[in-house]
Amino acid sequence: MSKIIISCAITGSIHTPTMSPYLPVTAQEIAESAIGAARAGAAILHLHARDPVNGRPSSALEHWQGFLPRIKAETDAVVNMTTGGSAMMTLDQRLAAPLACAPEMCSLNMGSMNFALYPMAAKPRAWLHDWEEPFLKGSDDLVFKNTPRDIEGILRRMGAERGARFEFECYDVSHLYMLAHFRDRGLVPGRIFVQFVMGVLGGVAAEPAHLMHLKDTADRLFGADHAFSVLGAGRQQMALAAMSAGMGGHVRVGLEDNLYSGKGRLSVSNAEQVEKVRGIVEALGREVATPDEARAMLGLKGAAAVGF
Repeated sequence: MSKIIISCAITGSIHTPTMSPYLPVTAQEIAESAIGAARAGAAILHLHARDPVNGRPSSALEHWQGFLPRIKAETDAVVNMTTGGSAMMTLDQRLAAPLACAPEMCSLNMGSMNFALYPMAAKPRAWLHDWEEPFLKGSDDLVFKNTPRDIEGILRRMGAERGARFEFECYDVSHLYMLAHFRDRGLVPGRIFVQFVMGVLGGVAAEPAHLMHLKDTADRLFGADHAFSVLGAGRQQMALAAMSAGMGGHVRVGLEDNLYSGKGRLSVSNAEQVEKVRGIVEALGREVATPDEARAMLGLKGAAAVGF
């Protein structure tokens, strides 16, 4: 088996700040958390930005510039900027910072879907900001828009024009067929890197049988021209990571996807999750890829070619 790429999702639009005191929000917190994850063995850092004043997901370039240069200066990790941002943002808002920063890698959601987070609001908690509870409760009427036109625009503007490669986020089997559609149209050149996103209500459940079906489908559609990784949202994070590693795939962990390191125990950092998954995959006989090895495996343009 090839070496395994560990990706780490540092902070994101899924979780609100008060759900864990360890979720990084400010530029300094995001930078330090990302640097710690890279030192622990994450070759790829999947990043979102937040407004440090109110904790909201942010598309503002100034918020991205608060942490991207420091991460580049203090690690050799691959920066993977979201093009998903938040389901509440327009596509132009979601693309503003990636277009300006021209990273090596971007995430790309492969279909529109219900993004149902409202069960997370059911547990009693102290809300830090007045937008958090209404946002979660209102997600029972939230559609995350990623139309074929949106996808094509991102492929052309970020890929063809800026040389970014993509982490294709596939929340269900249908998203694999959408990816194959764009591959067949010539808009997805080279080796494909698929991220199976499992466990979000509205997408495929985080169950082993579903992972087997996703992999079988990707194998039929893409053959040897793809690599796959697995993201298990919530408590199935490490179990599915271990399964992916055993199947020859790659893994993604991080506080965007799961706030816990065990039952009732919050992860104190992204680095903690990276260290844990690294121990699992090495116990299975896999070697962890360095950032430069990940670049070679995924055909990335290199850190010298980014715009930050």
